[in-house]
Amino acid sequence: MTQSIYTHKLSHFIALLKQSLRGGEHDYTKGSIRAAIILLAIPMILELSLESVFAVVDMYFVSHLPAPHNKVAMATVGLTESVVALIYTIAIGLSTAATAVVSRRIGEKNPEAASHAGAQSILLAILSAIVLSIAGIIFAPDVLRLMGAQAEVIKEGAVFTRIMLGGSVIIILLFLINGIFRGAGDAAIAMRSLWIASIINIFLCPMLIMGYGPFPELGLKGAAIATTVGRGVGVIYQCYYLFGGKGTIKIKWPHFKWDKPLIKHLFEVAWPATFQFFIQSGSWIILAWLVSDTGGTNASAGYQVAIRNVVFFILPAWGLSNAAATLVGQNLGANQPERAERSVLLTTKYNALFMAGVMLLFLFFSSPIISIFTHELEVHRFGTQALQIIGAGYIFYGIGMVMIQALNGAGDTKTPTWINIFGFWLFQIPLAWVLAKEMDMGPVGAFIAIPAAESVLALVAWYYFKKGKWKKVVV
Repeated sequence: MTQSIYTHKLSHFIALLKQSLRGGEHDYTKGSIRAAIILLAIPMILELSLESVFAVVDMYFVSHLPAPHNKVAMATVGLTESVVALIYTIAIGLSTAATAVVSRRIGEKNPEAASHAGAQSILLAILSAIVLSIAGIIFAPDVLRLMGAQAEVIKEGAVFTRIMLGGSVIIILLFLINGIFRGAGDAAIAMRSLWIASIINIFLCPMLIMGYGPFPELGLKGAAIATTVGRGVGVIYQCYYLFGGKGTIKIKWPHFKWDKPLIKHLFEVAWPATFQFFIQSGSWIILAWLVSDTGGTNASAGYQVAIRNVVFFILPAWGLSNAAATLVGQNLGANQPERAERSVLLTTKYNALFMAGVMLLFLFFSSPIISIFTHELEVHRFGTQALQIIGAGYIFYGIGMVMIQALNGAGDTKTPTWINIFGFWLFQIPLAWVLAKEMDMGPVGAFIAIPAAESVLALVAWYYFKKGKWKKVVV
């Protein structure tokens, strides 16, 4: 009898897994919450895991360039990604607003209004991205210099930074449009767009970096071209579904007619979310500078290798968190706040369990993981230390991410912004500075500040979620 029950549960899970990958319309305001989480979270986890592949693939291939170019290349990729994270903040802020508004309209059973909101968010994104792309192309060497890069890193890495920052339009659209799909519950389409982008990047990276096949050896420049081209093809795939009437959201050209009240509303939701992630990304940039300043190129390269792995395993947890945001938005739109809360609590449980497994992996296998990317003794030593120390707080990362995204999904983007100001700028940065500089702990001090701050942030976010004011936010 017990075996029969387990067999039935397994069969049900496999059926849900297949449905989540296949996609299709589903009402997330009714039925099993567990099933809703699986249907949304599986493609979202795969989507964001593949997004993290971009940075890991770039880091892997440039780390195998001939010495001493490999260390310079690793530092360049890491420092540039830290700055590209600022581009991500705008993309994530805009996509957060799009997800909140689109999911609320879908919950209200108004797909036409959801499509209109999606089109207006694209207009807002393009205006923002054009300015960033132009600035990135012009000021790429200055950006590396501000990050504390050594002279050789600036000389060899400026072209990589220029191409990556120049592709800001593509980065922002990729994030933004997937935010629209997630809000509509079309998570499988968002996932497939990242699959396509990542596969193209994986294929092109060794070809362009190392000069395999008919391609010339372009080194760092090749890595940037491969990543930008891959993301560009992903955006083309997204547009095929947006304008082809293939999904829940069916955008038509009249939807792009400038709607000032809606643009203003989207901006009001987006700017705190953008600032929220800007605060977080800005703190990571300062930490990257602090590591480079106190430990030099070896510490910077090791830290950046570790961070690429940290991000690789955090993004699946963010996928679960995004599922919570969609469930909150749609259930609030359907006037079911208690179902929204239950969805978040169950998602938090799953995320904590996943992150506990990753924490154990980093604590006991950090050295072999870093060895995949580098065998330089000093780079490996710093990378291993960073991965072990940062990984120690993974359970709290998982809890905090779901709480923050749940508030964002409700449209309450201001509360997480204040939480981030406290957690990162009033706690993490001062602690890192004191440990690294005043207590002369160097890069290790900066490493320790990361799990300490994330743990405090998770507890504060949990407190505000349980207060329940997010249930009354109007979007």
